[in-house]
Amino acid sequence: MPFKKLHSDILEKLAQLEITTPSPFQSESIPIVKSGANVYCVAPKDSGKTTTLIITTMQKLKCRAIGNAPRALILVENKEIATQLYDAFLFYTKETSLRVYVGYEELHNDVQKSEIAMGVDILISTPKSMNKLFLTNGVSIADLKLFSIDDATFLTQKSAYAAIMSITQSIQKCQYVLYSEKMHPMLKRFEDYFMEYSKVVRIEN
Repeated sequence: MPFKKLHSDILEKLAQLEITTPSPFQSESIPIVKSGANVYCVAPKDSGKTTTLIITTMQKLKCRAIGNAPRALILVENKEIATQLYDAFLFYTKETSLRVYVGYEELHNDVQKSEIAMGVDILISTPKSMNKLFLTNGVSIADLKLFSIDDATFLTQKSAYAAIMSITQSIQKCQYVLYSEKMHPMLKRFEDYFMEYSKVVRIEN
C-alpha cells in the first residue's frame, strides 16, 4: 500500500528516491504521529525511523516557512548524529521554503543564538547545547509544535536526562515523539512528565 495523505512535496521527494511503499513501522507510526498524539516509536535499526521523523516533521509544518521561531525541535545524542540528520533534512526540504538549523556544544552559544534569530523552522540540537540556549533565552519556544528525539536511548545518561527534564519544563504545550530501538524503563518514566497520554508503536525484530 502506498504512502497516503502526505503533503505533495513529501510524496514528490519519496518518488525521486523510489520509495513507494512504507515499511511496516512507517505504516503504523505515521498516522499516529500525524494525529498529534505523544508517541513512543520503538523499532529495530533500519526500520525507517529516521525517514518517519523527517516526513512527519515536514508534514506537521506543511512544508513551508512561517515566522522566525522554531516550530519543530529535534534532539540527538551528539554532533556527528546532528550533522547527519541535518544533511538528511536538507535533502528532503531543499525544494520547500523550510529552514533547518543544526546546533551542538562545539558551536559557540552566541553564534547559535544570532543565527537562530534570523529565522528557523526546524532546529536540530544536542541536549546540552539546547539546554544552554534555553537558559540564556537564545531560542523562542512560543511557536513550538513538535518535539522529536532521535534514538532516545541516550537520554538514560545522567546529563542528557537532566537536560531534557530542564528543557521540557519550559514548554507549555507541544507534541512529543520519541524514537528508540528499545523501550528503556527510564524512557517510560517520561509518561509522568511530558509524555502524558502517550501511545506506543512497537515493531519487533
